[in-house]
Parts: sequence; C-alpha cells; structure tokens
Amino acid sequence: MPPALQPQPEIITLDQYEVLPEDKRVEVFDGVVYDMSSPSQIHQTLSMELSNIIYNYIKNKKGSCQVFSAPFDVKLSDKPLTIVQPDIMVICDKDKLDGKRCNGAPDFIIEIVSPNNPADDYIRKLYYYKNAGVREYWIVDSRRKTVIVNYFEGNMLDIHYSFDSTIKVNIYDDLFINFSDITELLNI
Repeated sequence: MPPALQPQPEIITLDQYEVLPEDKRVEVFDGVVYDMSSPSQIHQTLSMELSNIIYNYIKNKKGSCQVFSAPFDVKLSDKPLTIVQPDIMVICDKDKLDGKRCNGAPDFIIEIVSPNNPADDYIRKLYYYKNAGVREYWIVDSRRKTVIVNYFEGNMLDIHYSFDSTIKVNIYDDLFINFSDITELLNI
C-alpha cells in the first residue's frame, strides 16, 4: 500500500486525554496514544528503592524539590500533545505542578526499562526528554544490569554504569546512589 493510503493514527487533544478511563495506562507522543504494560516485580522494587533514596535525601537536606513516581502525568507539550508517565521524577519548580500533573520538564527522570519495549526508554524518551529540557535522565535496565546516565545540562551523554556502581545524581552536589545495595535486595 502506498504511504499516502496507509491509515493515519488518530491525534488526540488534552480534553480527549482527560476523559480516557483512569485504569487505562497510556502515554501520548505527538498526539498519538501508546498503551503501557504493567510493571514487573523487579521494576516496582527498583522504583520504590530509588524513590525512597531520593526522597530521603531531599527531606534530610530540607530541599524544595519533590519526588513523584508513576503513574503521574507530565505534559511536555500542548501542540502536539505529549504526555508521559516517567517511573520516577524530581520536580524542583513548584509552578509546574497544578494538582493534576507536571506541566513542563521535570529536573530529573529515571526510567526503568520495560522488557516489552526497551526502545521506548532508550530512544523515544531520550529524544523527548532532552528536547523538553529535562536536566538529567537515567535509564535503569535490570536485564542488562546497567544504568545509563544522561546529564543534558552538563553535556554528559550516554555514560554507562554497571549495577555494582555508586552513581552520582548530577543535579545535586552530594547525592550518590549505590546500586549494589539495591540489587542485593533483588538477587540479580
């Protein structure tokens, strides 16, 4: 079939997105809806541990940033509509929060790779997060036992670490995450 005759995906608006069933897990890229799969046990354990470490750091420092975990919407753009649900995010500009979602780029995002669609985190989200103004983006891959750090603000891209590393969160001066401690819990 020639490209002009192929069916085009339906483009949705924010109003249409907001009336989707609440139990439907989706993200929207350039107005096109993409279904998300449910996270695995390892995924959830990693998410909880990382969220707790970051939350406790911010709380102990009496910081103003907030940590959120999925499902929590981040609207990266209105036209075309792009809404994501990062696994973990740190938002330091409270003006971006409207009670429903974050409007604009979080400062720090961690995505835990889904085995069903790894290209989403490695390629698509990397592109959108960088262009939206996310300061730092980590890709945590439990199957490969790697963490890829992209510190866009410092122009440090695609830095690979193994799960036995202690990794600096670059948006902070003194936050280091020891992945050995976390992976010990997972037996991986």
